[in-house]
Amino acid sequence: MFDEDSNSCPECGNISLILEENRGELVCNGCGLVIKQRLIDNGPEWRAFSPEETNSRTRVGAPTTLTLHDKGLSTMIGWKNNDLKKLTPQMKAQIFRLRKWNIRTKINKSLERNLSQALNELDRLSSQLDLPKDIKESAAHIYRKMANKNLIRGRSIEAMLVASIYLSCRINKVPKTLDDLSSFASVDKKKIARCYRLILTELKINLHVSSPIKFIPRFCAELKLSGKTQNRAANILNLAKKHQLMTGKAPMGLAGAALYVAAIQEGERRTQKEISLAAGVTEATIRNRYKELVSHLGFEINT
Repeated sequence: MFDEDSNSCPECGNISLILEENRGELVCNGCGLVIKQRLIDNGPEWRAFSPEETNSRTRVGAPTTLTLHDKGLSTMIGWKNNDLKKLTPQMKAQIFRLRKWNIRTKINKSLERNLSQALNELDRLSSQLDLPKDIKESAAHIYRKMANKNLIRGRSIEAMLVASIYLSCRINKVPKTLDDLSSFASVDKKKIARCYRLILTELKINLHVSSPIKFIPRFCAELKLSGKTQNRAANILNLAKKHQLMTGKAPMGLAGAALYVAAIQEGERRTQKEISLAAGVTEATIRNRYKELVSHLGFEINT
């Protein structure tokens, strides 16, 4: 049986193949064997004989996206009542009615209205949090799954959306915390966490705890620390992992403590208050994790 992914003739092994576009056949140049037939032409249905004609006939549109409630497939009737000939008042009234019903039919179901509102909110949050496009698409996909399961009803749309964004960040290993997301939302952090646990349960997703190493570059950028300090903090966390010091500890506190030790060793000392503000934890947490790292790893810190 011929393998469709093969680039050689199954009869003689010749790699010189000829594509007959008019007949839709793939023919071996050596033995003449017809390897494939009735091939699908994925090109345009029109012909062009000059670059200008090609450019004038080319049709293209935006790709489909999950971040729009209709996936970008709907049509739009423009607001300019222009035509090749002057429109009569009756025609303008008819176009006005068509335009009105075209808008109404886009969101005539409760699910579509929900998605329209939620995905508009997703645009706002993605812009404020500076999230990449793949995170935005993933969050929209997660929210659509919950909406199709009819689990949005009775719950806050914004809370479910922020929980979807947080899960998308966790899956794609983007260092964002619930505090970072809830600061741009108008709902309580506890509601977001409750919705997040619901999504994990319904979609049967198992996630590991975020690695504290992922937060090091972000904290270094906020504290204006050098790359040497960043690398040393990562090495400290790797040592802590080998000594099993990371079990049951919050990743933000560990990352802040490792960065505090690394900054002292590299001569870029930062106060515990500065690091706690960057990490979003208390100074006591930084202090406790710092003492554990120093005592178990045997660092000598010159205070």
